[in-house]
Amino acid sequence: MRVATPITGADRPALGMLLMLGFCTLAPMSDAFGKILAMDFPVLQLVWVRFIIQGVVLTALVVLTRRSFRMTVLGWRLTALRTVLQIAGIWLMTTGLTYLPLADAIAIAFVMPFILLLLGHIVLKEEVGPRRLSACGIGFLGTLMVMQPSFAAVGWAVLYPLGVAVVFAVFILVTRRIAREADPIAMQASSGVMAIVGLGVAYAILPRSGLTDLAPIGNALPSLLAMGFLGTTAHLLMTWSLRHAPASTLAPMQYLEIPVAAIIGLLVFGDWPNGLALAGIAVTIATGLYILWRDGKTTEPT
Repeated sequence: MRVATPITGADRPALGMLLMLGFCTLAPMSDAFGKILAMDFPVLQLVWVRFIIQGVVLTALVVLTRRSFRMTVLGWRLTALRTVLQIAGIWLMTTGLTYLPLADAIAIAFVMPFILLLLGHIVLKEEVGPRRLSACGIGFLGTLMVMQPSFAAVGWAVLYPLGVAVVFAVFILVTRRIAREADPIAMQASSGVMAIVGLGVAYAILPRSGLTDLAPIGNALPSLLAMGFLGTTAHLLMTWSLRHAPASTLAPMQYLEIPVAAIIGLLVFGDWPNGLALAGIAVTIATGLYILWRDGKTTEPT
């Protein structure tokens, strides 16, 4: 599950929806490359490569477009926390994909909006009424329906994408706090550079183990570059989509990521969710859309 900071700008919903469609297509493709590459590379090395490409591409974009990296001290601290959360989220998702079908992993991670709603209620004291709380419960039940057949097949590895949901829910809360003072592309570029340095230091000082091994790149460079560029471009498309259409218009479209992932999983890996998982995906999408509909319909607690 990926997120971006809403940006005010000209209201061009058709363009915004087209850009979001691009995100929903490219993001699962990046995940598919990660799933393939994880057969030959340690996951942490893939995460490092992903951030190297993000840092280089977005820093160049910031410089070329003359954006500002300026933030307050608190902003830099929150960006550092955001970077740690992003590293953890990408590591958890890539690790989960070594065990789970693509569509199942992404569908499980889509429990994140429900966790975010609950965290907003508990941590930020946001008003959440009984209808949306009930929808959260039903949505989590849908997620359990997706997890059940996967749990029977791979065991506790199904918790990796659930961890993704928790990590990225906190990631969004941090992003909300910093959004008013940071350019979103500069913020992503800063996270990329911080991750490059942080993971580089970790590789320099930690002894080699199953986590910190480095595999030779060899002939895998094109696939590594594809994974990084697709992931980075997907996040840029999401950011730019929010320049042209309100988040309430684009949020329902993010659920297109699940069927796109299912199609990619079928074509590339021969995977397709079974009947129970498909029913769970339908429940998760329906309850997520219900919450979005209630949010758009009224500002009163529901």
